[in-house]
Amino acid sequence: MARFPIADFNELRTPFYFYDLSLLDRTLAEIKRTARDANFKVHYAIKANANPGILRRIQAAGLGVDAVSGGEILAATEAGFDGSKIVYAGVGKSDDEIRLALDKGIGCFNVESLPELEAIAAIATELGVKAPVAFRVNPNIDAHTHEYITTGLSENKFGIDLELLPGVLDAASKLDSIRIKGLHFHIGSQITENEPFVMLCDTINRLVDEYAAKGIRFDTINVGGGLGIDYADPDRHPIPDFETYFKTFRNHLRLRPDQEVHFELGRSVVAQCGSLITRVLYVKEGLSKRFAIVDAGMTELIRPALYNAHHKIENISSPAGEMHHYDVVGPICESSDCFGKDELLPSVRRGDFLALRSAGAYGEIMASQYNCRPLPMSYFFET
Repeated sequence: MARFPIADFNELRTPFYFYDLSLLDRTLAEIKRTARDANFKVHYAIKANANPGILRRIQAAGLGVDAVSGGEILAATEAGFDGSKIVYAGVGKSDDEIRLALDKGIGCFNVESLPELEAIAAIATELGVKAPVAFRVNPNIDAHTHEYITTGLSENKFGIDLELLPGVLDAASKLDSIRIKGLHFHIGSQITENEPFVMLCDTINRLVDEYAAKGIRFDTINVGGGLGIDYADPDRHPIPDFETYFKTFRNHLRLRPDQEVHFELGRSVVAQCGSLITRVLYVKEGLSKRFAIVDAGMTELIRPALYNAHHKIENISSPAGEMHHYDVVGPICESSDCFGKDELLPSVRRGDFLALRSAGAYGEIMASQYNCRPLPMSYFFET
């Protein structure tokens, strides 16, 4: 079980997000160690967690940013990230967001359609600048993950189908305000098998070879992110296997001289350093079930309701004792507001603190005020 200073929790209003900055620092150090190649450029996918304290730590470690909105570009630059280290994806970039990105001097737009390319070109012409672009290609690889977070299949709102890429590249080559930088791929999230990444490398190699034969060179290859974490046993695997992840691309990508590889890691950077701390309001005895009703809900951690995801739940007030099964549920007026069914926990009492682990990614950033609930506070801990 992770270390939680629960003696201090009695003074805090629950629910709240709790971040272990020491673990975040160790994770960032491991990324820097394993992505040690000079041509490996790691961008943090800010959609995972945009807490300013977290962002400043990541910026200090030297990572760039993967943004998917104008708001994320602003959050990144306010945290100290240089615009040139920001890559900007997203299928629905507005004109104002495109102008903002160009004004901040972002490193690259990840373009996802021909109409978007034309809009970027028109705005860049209006501003008298050249827009650097990479083209997000759908390699039609099944990442074996939840249908809501797979993104690399051919029929998907994200990216450009392989068959349509030649026409888009041809159109881009005729636009004076566009500078073609490379190709971008992202096949999904929470990928826990290595095979999809190997398949991605094979697809990239074939594609780059095909265009090299036509005299077209790509300076950057952006392989996206997607590396998963251990939600079931976060203490056993507090830091993902970055060594194997980066080694896969090191060994399987056939890179040209001076060609850069860009990565967009989000969940694997911040998930394990964060927990959602909630207090037990009531223990309700049913006919055949016990319900632990807590003061956190889907408003604070929506993943279980949205993806049927599961986070490890711990009774940190009473870590030992007689074990019972509980349905751990929140106060929101929705039947889907359930964190876990038949959770085996040490006896739960009113007032106990429960920790929902691995909540550093897609927890705080997705919080809502549904049922007119206030947004929770966040607190940091460092050993």
